[in-house]
This record gives sequence, C-alpha cells and structure tokens, in this order.
Amino acid sequence: MSTKTYAGIPQKYAALETSKIVLIPVPYDGTSTWQKGADKGPEAFLDASENMELYDIETQTEVYKQGVYLADAITENSTPEAMVSEVHKATKDYIKRNKFVTIFGGEHSISIGTIRAFNECFDNLTVLHIDAHADLRKDFHGSTCNHACAVYEASQTTNLIQIGIRSMDIAETRVMDEEKVFFAHDMAKDEYWMDKVIEALGDNVFITFDLDAFDPSILPSTGTPEPGGLFWYETLDFLKQVFEERNVVGFDIVELCPNENERASDFVAAKLYYKMLTYKFAGTEEGDEYENNFNETKKGVSKFNTEEDEY
Repeated sequence: MSTKTYAGIPQKYAALETSKIVLIPVPYDGTSTWQKGADKGPEAFLDASENMELYDIETQTEVYKQGVYLADAITENSTPEAMVSEVHKATKDYIKRNKFVTIFGGEHSISIGTIRAFNECFDNLTVLHIDAHADLRKDFHGSTCNHACAVYEASQTTNLIQIGIRSMDIAETRVMDEEKVFFAHDMAKDEYWMDKVIEALGDNVFITFDLDAFDPSILPSTGTPEPGGLFWYETLDFLKQVFEERNVVGFDIVELCPNENERASDFVAAKLYYKMLTYKFAGTEEGDEYENNFNETKKGVSKFNTEEDEY
C-alpha cells in the first residue's frame, strides 16, 4: 500500500506519538467463499480516503486533527489462525499504548483477532455486530477462523448484539441468542429498533461493521451482498446515538471487495470510517488528552490461546 498517511493528512497529525487514533489495515482474504477481493479493500479504502474532503458539515469539525496514525498493514496470510494471532497481537499492543484502535479489512475473519484483543482489555465488553450474516458457525471448512465464524467466539465470551441480520444457516439458530438479534425484516417494521438496540448494550462497546450490512443499492462492492439492508442516514443516526450514549472503545470495518468499475462503494466505506471517528471525538478539542481506559490489571491466560498472555 502506497499511502504514507491516512487520507493524505499532514505528517504533524499522523505521528504515532501524538495521534489519538490508530488505523490498522488488514488486507486478508483467505477464507471467503464467493466473490474474492476483500484483500484489496484496505488499499481501495485508503485511496478513496485521500480523495475525501475532511471537514464534517454535520458536526463542523475536522476529526483528523485528533491525529490518525496509519500502522503497517498486517500481511500474515499463511493460515487463518496465524492471521488472527497477528491481528490480536497488533491490536492489543496499540490498545495498551492508550490509542483509540480501528481496523480495516479484509474479510470478516480478521475480527476474531480484534474482538479477542478488546475483550482482554476492557471489562464487560459488548460487541455490536452490524452485518447481513449471522457469522456464528463454530467452524467452517476445517477452521474456527473462517469468515463464517467471525463472531462465534464473541457469542461465547461477550455480550454480543447483532443487527441487520438477513442471511444464516439453520445450524446457527442453535447458537444464536435471538433476544439479542435484530433481524432486518423486523427492523424494517419497528420505528423503535434503535432505542431497543442501545438498551441492550453495555457500557463498553466494540463495533464490528461488515459492509454487507448496507443495502446493495448504496454499497454493492462486497463479497456477499444481500438485499434488504441498511441505508446511509439511518445508519448514521444509529451510530451517532451509540457513540453518544455508550463508551465505544474501538471498531473495525470489513468486507469491502472493490470493483474497478464501481468506485462509489470505496467512497462510502471511507466516509463511514471518517463519520465514526467524528462521532467518537465529537466535543473533543485537538489538545485534549485521550484516555482509552483499558483495564491494566487484567492478567491471566486467554481462554482462546494456549500460551500465557501477559496483559
């Protein structure tokens, strides 16, 4: 990836030491089962970001001035398990450096590593899973780190809240907690769905946003598009409420599958990322200190690792 700073921002806002935000690209597409190309997602996203105007009209802010450090891309792709391990390690390292850590994939299997890291650093974590697919298989095609297993681990170890779901396998019904799932067909008829979701969230929230949650009419370039998805302004209204009413500790965005003949999807992804940062840092001045308030006292062995993980 050739981009030297996120969105081409001046270097004074892009240094690790002074940036409040870290962006980790993960160009991985090792387990997707239909349209390939999610490994090209981070590069397309970064290219679109360089062509995005950085003044946010809604909030009258320029969030990039909080500092956004573009980390080295995680390129480990020997096995899904090795990739997850590297994502987990890098994510956790930046959390412990007191950064607001964000990740852009890549297919959804990368989120196994990101969620694991956040769950080890923040108490009583809620994972807000925005997606067309349930992604609750315990294993798929011989691996527990398949994109179809993206939030199975989270379902066992966190308060998993799923919204926008409109495609799943019958086997996933045996794992799914339907009281914490907001199906797309129900959301379409319920004007209070946003309030109900927010009520289900704990204080500390990690957001994993699969771009196929959007309706294909606004974002067709994803690995497995599904009709009946979210639209732009309802999504922003919802996200704004989440950021205002809960402590969002980080987020990832996944499953951009760029198409050289359709660049609008790249720009939607870029704009979504920037809006999420904008909502996170609304009301924060450029010179204000940032504390991510991770739990420094957490020690022990991760339930999903065999080696002792000191944290």
